[in-house]
Amino acid sequence: MKNKMKTRIFIAGHRGMVGSAIIRRLLSIGHDPECIITRTHKELDLCNQQAVNDFFSTEKIDAIVLAAAKVGGIHANYSYPAEFIYSNTMIQTNIIHGAYQAGIKNLLFLGSSCIYPKMAPQPIKEEYLLTGVLEPTNEPYALAKIAGIKMCEAYNRQYATSYRSVMPTNLYGPGDNYHLENSHVVPAMIRKFHLAKLAMQGDLQTIRKDEAIYGSIPEDIKDAIGLNAQSTALSSQAAKARVILWGTGQAYREFLHVDDMAIACIFTMNLDQSLFTPDSGNMKTSFLNVGTGTDQSIAETAEMIKKAIGFEGEVVFDSSKPDGTPKKLLNTDRINTLGWKPEFDLQSGLKNAYDSYLEKLAS
Repeated sequence: MKNKMKTRIFIAGHRGMVGSAIIRRLLSIGHDPECIITRTHKELDLCNQQAVNDFFSTEKIDAIVLAAAKVGGIHANYSYPAEFIYSNTMIQTNIIHGAYQAGIKNLLFLGSSCIYPKMAPQPIKEEYLLTGVLEPTNEPYALAKIAGIKMCEAYNRQYATSYRSVMPTNLYGPGDNYHLENSHVVPAMIRKFHLAKLAMQGDLQTIRKDEAIYGSIPEDIKDAIGLNAQSTALSSQAAKARVILWGTGQAYREFLHVDDMAIACIFTMNLDQSLFTPDSGNMKTSFLNVGTGTDQSIAETAEMIKKAIGFEGEVVFDSSKPDGTPKKLLNTDRINTLGWKPEFDLQSGLKNAYDSYLEKLAS
């Protein structure tokens, strides 16, 4: 992006974890705050094509970060497949096509590592896309994201735009979603362990405050920590509060701190356009994986979070629930070779995420 400090960037999804992290990063490197354009859902419904077109026609936009999406963990994807495929397809289609119509040449689309086949060779290279069957539990979301990648490729080939995509691994950190029915694995575990710790301490007041800030506590978790249905009392079971996690704990996952992702996004937007232009009908670098290059089992991750929070009770894995993809480690050679590498290790990143969780709870 030329004159990047004055580039007028529309951050779609600025209230989300990634969008807010990108704004923090832009401001930290001196980007003009007046050149960071945002809209709330109330101000602009991204599923409304006419509203998006009107917005682009009236606002002078130089570049777009498409971080807006309906996201969630395995439970949410399993429970609401129609919402996941509809909302994500509509949002990205309206923005990508609307950007082209408005003459906006630069766009960054955020995908997801779930685009890859369930049994893809490890670590997963970009070229493994569309080489096998997807994980069934999040197939609708994955299909929407694949369509977004291919839409960017198609517009680049046909219209000489500079629409590029990044595929992050599992993200966590400040601004995460901690609602227990639709959050991802790390925030869900952070909250479950924290609530169980509070229950063992008999701290009903903070549990109720947590519920007010981060959302309702499902009945099965209330049972596990000894909290009654109305969240008004703790039973004797609270002294033996347990944390129950979905699956066997043997699936492996890679986790990336959202601040590292924000740096990777801006880095990718500033790469030379020639990396994303057609080459004999194929893209040289149609999209880039973004991850840490290391993974660990869900059980190992749970142990790290348990220690970070200071929970001393029992952890139970419910093997009747799905594990999801058995292993999902990204090959990040492409973006590493271009010059980006993450700064957070998982231990320090989890501490940062938990500190952020507590900070909001204390406000």
